[in-house]
Amino acid sequence: MKKLIVTFRVEDAQRKLLESIFKEKAEIIYLKDFDKSEYDTVLMNADILFAWNPSREFKNVIKDSFKNLKFVQLFSAGFDHIDFNQFPVNCKIASNKGAYAEPMAEHILAMVLSIYKNLFDNHKKLAAGEFNQKGMNHSLKDSKCGILGFGGIGKATAKLLKVFGAKIYAINTSGKTNEEVEFIGTLNDLDYVLRNSDIVIISLPLNKETGGLINKNKLRLMKPDAVLINVARGEIIIEKDLFEHLKADPEFSAGIDAWWIEPFVEGEFKINYPFFELPNLLGSPHNSAIVPGIFLHAINEAGANILKFIEGKEVEVINNDKG
Repeated sequence: MKKLIVTFRVEDAQRKLLESIFKEKAEIIYLKDFDKSEYDTVLMNADILFAWNPSREFKNVIKDSFKNLKFVQLFSAGFDHIDFNQFPVNCKIASNKGAYAEPMAEHILAMVLSIYKNLFDNHKKLAAGEFNQKGMNHSLKDSKCGILGFGGIGKATAKLLKVFGAKIYAINTSGKTNEEVEFIGTLNDLDYVLRNSDIVIISLPLNKETGGLINKNKLRLMKPDAVLINVARGEIIIEKDLFEHLKADPEFSAGIDAWWIEPFVEGEFKINYPFFELPNLLGSPHNSAIVPGIFLHAINEAGANILKFIEGKEVEVINNDKG
């Protein structure tokens, strides 16, 4: 029987779900039940890891502890925080792709509508005694929405936006999709999508192709009153360039859920420019996926993937393409 090590702390309900998923399929060992001094010994026998942030969880663990490891399943959908050198070359690594797509799509829609309907600005004006009933809002009907990264999150977002009559301009790795969209292309078509979109949503993974993808030149291609939403990774946008663009173009707006320096990786939240002094910036603390029951759902999705590996079925794995 495979030894499955769960490396992060789980609640009772989550343990019960894991036990039901892997009953008679794998022996589950919870690393947090042990003292840190015992981690090396426990991990030495692991066939499979179910991990959240291994770069931090195994900061003081010797590399030889993973010599028998064959598969790592991430709890997170993103994988740019992974140090692939921690694990054996032949060890397969899978992300929890699509597990958080639906609540993230709702969050994207909420950000878009908040900006398009000037909700926060109007609220502040009302509080100050200003009643401007003729203030103009935007409509999503017939708007062009560019979605950079047309995977689980992108498709779930497109489904919601199309209800409002928005037209979808999508970008993915293949340039193909079975979804009904106005346009589908690859990163080679980025300029076309940026020029033509009223709203641009970033749901791309961070890798060597996407790091710094949105710089001052790309921002200048966008419409003066465009909306840019980022729920992916902060590093996809050049921080300085976005701040300067927002400051210079007050009709341009951005909704940022994914920041450049965050506690999950860096241990703190920090911005290098005073974004929150700008009226055209809407921020959230990278919690677009956090809704009741989401972690049980994510465990269920990841558990199904681990079962595929145990049963010898094909599993979609990730590669070290961060660059």
